[in-house]
Amino acid sequence: MNKLTLLIPAKYESESLPAVLKELDKYDFQKKIVLEKNDTKTIDSIKNFNCEIIFQKGKGYGNALIEGINLINTEYLCIFNADGSFNPNELNKMLNKCEEGNNFIFSSRYTLGGTSEDDTLFTKFGNFFFTLIGNLFFRLNIDDILYTYVLGKTNSFKDLNLKSNDFRFCVELPIKAKRNKMKYSNIGSYERKRFKGRKKVNEIKDGFLILTEMIKLYFN
Repeated sequence: MNKLTLLIPAKYESESLPAVLKELDKYDFQKKIVLEKNDTKTIDSIKNFNCEIIFQKGKGYGNALIEGINLINTEYLCIFNADGSFNPNELNKMLNKCEEGNNFIFSSRYTLGGTSEDDTLFTKFGNFFFTLIGNLFFRLNIDDILYTYVLGKTNSFKDLNLKSNDFRFCVELPIKAKRNKMKYSNIGSYERKRFKGRKKVNEIKDGFLILTEMIKLYFN
C-alpha cells in the first residue's frame, strides 16, 4: 500500500497520537504528521515511530491539511485523525472504492454500516443541518459533510486549490469537488471515541464559520 499516504494533523495530541501510530504500524503506507514547531510535547511523544513530521508554517486545521497535501507525492492520500476516532481497518475498503474510478471517498457515520461512539445530539443535529444545506444548495450527494475521514487521489486534492485555514475546510472540500465535476462516493464508517485528550472543535464558533463559508461559496 505504498501508493497511499496518511495525512495526520496533530495539534497538541501527545496523549493519543502514539497509540494511533502504534495501531498503524501493521499497515504498509506512509504517514505524514503535521505539527506546529513549538508543540514539543507531541513531537517528543512520537520520536520512536516511523513517520515524517511536517512543521506547519501557518495556523489552523485546514491550513495543516493544505500544507500537507502540497507535500504528498503518492497516488492517493487519506486525511486521518490523530485522536483515534478513525478506524484504520476501513482504509482498504476506502482505497478499493476509490480505485473503482472515484476521485474521493467520503466516510459517513450515517450511511448504512456507519455509526458513532462520539456523536452527541447537538453535533448530530448540526451535521444534519449543514449536510442538508450542502445537498439542497450545492446538489451534493453526501451523508456526512463535516466528517473528514476522506480518501482520494492526491492530484484531485491538489486540483481543488483549497483555501480554508480552519474547520471551513470540511465543507469547502466536497463543494469544490462537486463543482469540478469530480466523481465521489459515500461509505459507512464507525467513529470511535477519541483515545485521550480533548476536542479542538468549538461547535458554536466553528459552526458559524462553516455556515458563512457555505453562504460565500453559494454566491461565488
